Amino acid sequence: MTDDPQEQAPQEQAPQEQGWATARTLAEALPYIQRYDRETVVIKYGGHAMGEEQVAKQFAADAVLLKMLGLHPVIVHGGGPQISAMLERAGVKSTFIDGLRVTDAPTMEVAEMVLSGAINKEIANWITLAGKEADVRGVGLSGKDARLITVEKVTRTQRDPDSLIEKEVDLGFVGDPKRVDPKLIEALIYADEDYIPVIAPIGVAEDGQTYNINADTVAGALAGALNAKRMLLLTDVAGVLDANGVLIRQMTVAEARAAIASGVATGGMIPKLETCIAAVEAGVGGVVILDGRRPHAMLVELFTEHGAGTLVSA
Repeated sequence: MTDDPQEQAPQEQAPQEQGWATARTLAEALPYIQRYDRETVVIKYGGHAMGEEQVAKQFAADAVLLKMLGLHPVIVHGGGPQISAMLERAGVKSTFIDGLRVTDAPTMEVAEMVLSGAINKEIANWITLAGKEADVRGVGLSGKDARLITVEKVTRTQRDPDSLIEKEVDLGFVGDPKRVDPKLIEALIYADEDYIPVIAPIGVAEDGQTYNINADTVAGALAGALNAKRMLLLTDVAGVLDANGVLIRQMTVAEARAAIASGVATGGMIPKLETCIAAVEAGVGGVVILDGRRPHAMLVELFTEHGAGTLVSA
């Protein structure tokens, strides 16, 4: 170590330079903060993006920051891997058709326990802990609360490979949103207190039967009912890739349909794009598919000119 102050100066100035860089970032974010002021942003949080505790805590802190910056974040979460793990422990075998879990009565019981219980309350609690100083609180709900999501049973058909005849497939207790009543969510996000609703993708039919719902579908339906400015699909991929594997930054609804039809979008990206299309057509300002495993992905997408995924808009 030297006593020469000139040699020490650069090390002493480094923290100050970091401070100036942070200030510049905040200043550059101002137009975007104003764009989303008092606007609703629905966030679908799922996939491997929610698999690690540290990632979950960072997500919760970012959600609190959105609320403090004047946005109204509403979170819809999945939990497929966690349900699969619990079913395996219980000795219940899972089967899937077109990406949807066939849900019999024992599977439905486990799914509701995991989604509405463990996962939902954990996310709400991380938010409350992250927002303790400013009294921002997570509120855990499911679609069964206050008639939030009324569902109808999903129907699917499959073509028999031998006869080529289309047959109806029974997925069990799997539903699609038939009606969304956002009054409870609106009461929370517009309250004088700072609440962040966290919603499990469970709904109830007219006859009172409980159904499991695809979380992306719930997020899209809720975003439409809330007239959200943005919907963020946080997943474990960077976004939609073109035929050369390059990230597509922006797509219109027509381009999204073309990507599905041409085979550019494959596998699990197809239902995600279908969710984006339905949400935009329901009045959502735009839907972004982005990698929720990357730190601060929501902040990069909403508050910088670069964005962090694929934006689908009208």
